[in-house]
Amino acid sequence: MTTYAPALDETLTQRLRQAVRGEIIEPGDPDYDEARAVYNAMHDKRPAIIVRAADAGDIRAAVDFARDHELLLAVRGGSHSVPGYGTCDEGVVLDLGTMRGIRVDPEKRTARAEGGCTWADFNHATHAFGLATTGGVVSTTGIGGLTTGGGMGHLARRCGLACDNLISVDLVTADGSFVTCTDEHNADLMWAVRGGGGNFGVVASFEYRLHPVADILGGPTFYPLDGDVIRAYRELVADSAEEFNALLVVGLGPPLPFLPERWHGRPMCGIVTCFSGPEDEDDRILARLAGLGPVVGQHVARMPYPVINTLFDELLPAGLYHYWKGSFSRGLPDGAIDAYTEYGATTPTIQSATVVFPIDGACHRVGPEETAFAYRDADFSTALSPTLPTRAECEANIDWARAFAAALEPYSAGGGYVNFMDADDQDRVRANYRQNYDRLASVKRRYDPGNLFRLNHNIAP
Repeated sequence: MTTYAPALDETLTQRLRQAVRGEIIEPGDPDYDEARAVYNAMHDKRPAIIVRAADAGDIRAAVDFARDHELLLAVRGGSHSVPGYGTCDEGVVLDLGTMRGIRVDPEKRTARAEGGCTWADFNHATHAFGLATTGGVVSTTGIGGLTTGGGMGHLARRCGLACDNLISVDLVTADGSFVTCTDEHNADLMWAVRGGGGNFGVVASFEYRLHPVADILGGPTFYPLDGDVIRAYRELVADSAEEFNALLVVGLGPPLPFLPERWHGRPMCGIVTCFSGPEDEDDRILARLAGLGPVVGQHVARMPYPVINTLFDELLPAGLYHYWKGSFSRGLPDGAIDAYTEYGATTPTIQSATVVFPIDGACHRVGPEETAFAYRDADFSTALSPTLPTRAECEANIDWARAFAAALEPYSAGGGYVNFMDADDQDRVRANYRQNYDRLASVKRRYDPGNLFRLNHNIAP
């Protein structure tokens, strides 16, 4: 039997209905259970009302409603927030998922995208013009949460983080104001949105700088789990031009047709390549990959850039149970590599892969105080997660994730990437922002003194 959240007073909700063009869903509605579900099934929350915004006016109405009636407000884009910040109990969920318009200006090499877009939406629109920007590694991820947290992805070494390519945002603040932020107008908000998460308002639309990227050489190469392979990967990244990006994946061999069956479910490491340089260098890249160690499976080929962003989609559908930890490091110290091999050998499931993102190159050409994203001296960012089909199995493996994170800690920076943090990492927020924390708190006090936007890795006003 379904348990419903308490309904709000009908007079209140009727006023909200009159102010909103989009759909409003309440407990008892036929599609309530579907509407309240989020990507990470660990979070089974029952909001009092869900507002599917149609436009910026609906965002303003929902923000005003939550603030005026002192209700929790959860803002949802792609719904991938691992700590479940896109939902809440007995509050308001502002769902931007129907706001997915995109306008590309191929002459200026820019794109304006609404806050509910996913990277699949964005990449499809920009690829038609042979353009792209850095954005995630799972296509169903929302552009909003990824960008406001910093934004790592396959083009980071060449193009910088997603937030580095952000030109402007249209933002609804806690008092219901609609403001456009650029480096010249509302510059303090613009600075804070580039890495400060959802602490400062609801982004109705993002304007990005685009880069000429059409086809790339991409795909996975699998090796036995071996520290020597990871050390060779470390040298490959250090020696390569910025057009070469490669994620390190540590975990269990997936059941892919190009991977021999005897390797399915066995500890392995993989390199997911995205080379956006000229095609006449492909053979050299393939030779370097072959030299990292004994290749047991490979599917690397020329492909349209949007395809590389879909390779994890089938492995990581909505509805699995996740718990995450993350860290930054300068280089890949041997001690960290030892931890990857030790804990990688006991990875709980195929979906529980540990992923290491290189964030040097263009990411290092932005100063640590130019954006809210402070770790411009980090070379790699690690995400590790037990991801399992049931809540009980995920909870049973949380200690594995915590022990793995503790083993990496001596070789890591004090903070980590906010988008790789789970709900029990609130005590790391100051460390995540380093020297930028006090300035972020000042911006928070100015624009959200009541902390309406607190369902996030919260920067208290």
